[in-house]
Amino acid sequence: MATIDLFSIGNALIDQEFKISDDFLVQQNLQKGTMQLTDAETQTQLFQQLQSSQMYKGQASGGSAANTTVAFSALGGSAFYACRVGNDALGTIYLQGLNEAEIQTTGKSISEGVTGTCIVLISDDAERTMHTYLGTTAELSTAQIDFEPLKTARWLYIEGYLSTSETARKAVGQARRIARENNVKIALSLSDPAMVQYARAGLNELIADGVDLIFCNQQEAMMYTETTSVDDALAKLRLLSNEVVITLSEKGAVVADPQQHFHVAGRKVTAVDALGAGDAFAGAFLYALNADHHLQSAAALAILVSSEVVSQYGPRLEISHYARLLQNFQQECA
Repeated sequence: MATIDLFSIGNALIDQEFKISDDFLVQQNLQKGTMQLTDAETQTQLFQQLQSSQMYKGQASGGSAANTTVAFSALGGSAFYACRVGNDALGTIYLQGLNEAEIQTTGKSISEGVTGTCIVLISDDAERTMHTYLGTTAELSTAQIDFEPLKTARWLYIEGYLSTSETARKAVGQARRIARENNVKIALSLSDPAMVQYARAGLNELIADGVDLIFCNQQEAMMYTETTSVDDALAKLRLLSNEVVITLSEKGAVVADPQQHFHVAGRKVTAVDALGAGDAFAGAFLYALNADHHLQSAAALAILVSSEVVSQYGPRLEISHYARLLQNFQQECA
């Protein structure tokens, strides 16, 4: 009997969001729609420039896999999050937020150093560009992870952002071994075009001999497989994973398993902030699979939840909002 449904490993970051113009991205030499790693001093300088010239939208706990895990837990799944935060105020805020979402954590996560921060720049077209100082999460290792809950979980979830850290990749390797030894399915997200472009070797190490489920968006899929169409990318990704999900923004998603592949239409909303949309999609999709939904139903729920996330600022919905969405979804399907 599984004591938790989902065991996730990922970075722990506090987000600072700003509404910005495309001209600002050009001035700062930032590649739109991607994540760029930086140091503390450079990030501080950027933050000061943003405060003086752009619109501040607020602070929120983030981290890609954490956003996924919050969606999964808020919909009704049980989850554990393995991460590394500093022994500081932001680290306390971060872990408290996970616990308030009924996600299990461990005191091992608290380490020396400072908690990582991410400046999130939201363009007029709702695209997010991220400027990230990883802080102590850059050194996430086996020392911060309690692997015991993984042994009885149903899913292991890995974020592709961990591809940039040698110690994190080693921790993922250990988690993968434990998962395989205990028949725990493995899901992974490619996370960001920048990870595909600059950390491909690290992603290959995370994927290793294959996974059970890969999440990616259209750009990541084609970049990683070095193809020029979603169909060709899907064909190559199916060699690495039993199930593949390629999100297509407002056009929905393509889903495949060994027997089938199909398209699920998107949901028309007014998008204001794409931050966390893919994370929410993965969390809702995993929740639905864990609740024994078929793939079409899982994709439909994931599109519903992720479309609500892009309709507001911030990477996560209010906890009660997820439950309302699930209730509405179940009523429509009844």
